[in-house]
Amino acid sequence: MELWYTEKQTDSFGITAKVKRSLHSEQTDFQKLDMLETEEWGNMLTLDGMVMTTERDEFVYHEMVAHVPLFTHPNPENVLIVGGGDGGVIREVLKHDKVKKVVLVDIDGKVIEYSKKFLPAIAGMMDDPRADVRVGDGFMHIAESENIYDVIMVDSTEPVGPAVNLFSKGFYAGIAKALKEDGLFVAQTDNPWFKSDLIAQVNKDVKEIFPVTALYTANIPTYPSGLWTFTMGSKVYHPKEVDASLLPHIETKYYTPELHHAAFVLPKFVQDLLK
Repeated sequence: MELWYTEKQTDSFGITAKVKRSLHSEQTDFQKLDMLETEEWGNMLTLDGMVMTTERDEFVYHEMVAHVPLFTHPNPENVLIVGGGDGGVIREVLKHDKVKKVVLVDIDGKVIEYSKKFLPAIAGMMDDPRADVRVGDGFMHIAESENIYDVIMVDSTEPVGPAVNLFSKGFYAGIAKALKEDGLFVAQTDNPWFKSDLIAQVNKDVKEIFPVTALYTANIPTYPSGLWTFTMGSKVYHPKEVDASLLPHIETKYYTPELHHAAFVLPKFVQDLLK
């Protein structure tokens, strides 16, 4: 009998993938965690029925959430990742020699545990000396931090369950306080096909707090619609003013210096969401 996993992305649309076997399934203290071995995408992590990452296409999300802000800030020594328990963003952050320390705070230790076990190519850098991986509430960590971080990355699930507070204006205000005077942050902000209202609201909220606000996109085939957005809020530095010709070379599969600028070129219907 064939086994298929389906993510219902709206009430009337979803995506499906053929599953070889279930590797692990557990109701954690915070969410339903499933690790699946799929035919098309390799091992896949889902939380509450939503695809978080897969072995085949994970590099797109992790590179774009990390390298765009880290190459926008001229000296990103201290970095915070909120969420991101699969470890992919840490792996990309550590490719930057200027980073002295990266703190990761994920509320669900089980995500960290099973990512290390079933997604080693993604999670393999969490034990690096420059990485400080903590199990805890990222919202509270932000609230308790002041003038500490150069760059903050919000690698959250969609705005349901434990991640609801990570899409609030109060959270973005807390991020501004936790950042140094020239700091910047980036957050994944879902897709413009099904979550247009969310993108518009986040852009409005971030604009009221940060002098520089910019939206960029990437293609992630296992995420709803395949077109994904990231919102950056910066106190000083503008990502479009980065001189791509001066960026150092790092090993990537998706991000390039040229793409750093191209990612901010938005389709008209996405531009319209930001008006």
